[in-house]
Amino acid sequence: MSDNELKALISLLDDEDMEVVEHVEQQIRQIGGQMIPLLETEWEGAFNPALQKKIEEIIHDLQYESVLERMRDWKNGGAMDLLEGLWIVATYQYPDLALDKLRQDVEQLYYEVWIDIKADMHPDEQIRAMNNAFFTKLKFAPNTKHFHSPSNSMINQVLESRRGNPITLCVLYMLIARRLNLPVYGVNLPNLFVLTYKNDNGVQFYINVFNRGLVFTKKDIDQYIDQLNLKRLDTFYQPCTNVDIVRRVLRNLTLAFEKNGDTDRVREVDRILDMVKDDGDGLPLSDYTQR
Repeated sequence: MSDNELKALISLLDDEDMEVVEHVEQQIRQIGGQMIPLLETEWEGAFNPALQKKIEEIIHDLQYESVLERMRDWKNGGAMDLLEGLWIVATYQYPDLALDKLRQDVEQLYYEVWIDIKADMHPDEQIRAMNNAFFTKLKFAPNTKHFHSPSNSMINQVLESRRGNPITLCVLYMLIARRLNLPVYGVNLPNLFVLTYKNDNGVQFYINVFNRGLVFTKKDIDQYIDQLNLKRLDTFYQPCTNVDIVRRVLRNLTLAFEKNGDTDRVREVDRILDMVKDDGDGLPLSDYTQR
């Protein structure tokens, strides 16, 4: 269909015959995302509040279906790009957000700190320098005032405000560290997401980014797990996957909307979560926990 034909189709959303309206709406939904710009133009020129509301609902649904499709494709494609996964999550609330813009923002962070971290530094020195760069120079910090805000799960908002929850702060710290060729990975602990420094020479320790980069050891994790009366699973000590990270971000987002009493968004985020569900019998124990 040409643009003129599509515009004519959209104009029928204001028809007095409800059967016509329902048929037109079904056709628009079948056509999909390419209808969004035309729907937005129609919304701007509409003077009927009921029509505007209907157009808003259709646009939201089309954008939401796009998020589901992207997330499914990202996982099925191997989930190689973590930033892309976080971008897809953010487009749920910011549909016009550009992935290229996020890449530029993260690259800028790298350029601001690369001179502070040298390849010949001892691992401990590298992380001390990284901590200083991340928390002092770049001014990232925990969002303790609004810990359960949905914005903490939106990577673009965390980049803008420099405030986030444990997992989004860890993701940005890790993205910068990996750009600096540091062997830093995410670790799924119960109730807390942390990072591990693990190189090929057998050096491994852990980093609590939410506590300004506090370094701790495997023994500390042992004690932590024992205090929770949990079995010491390997997943509590070793690097997790990009899918694990995105899944946990989505569970945090679900919790945020639950606390706000927004049941519609809880239901929608649960469907996005289904796109990255575990291939096994169920989610790992650490995925049932938040932060």
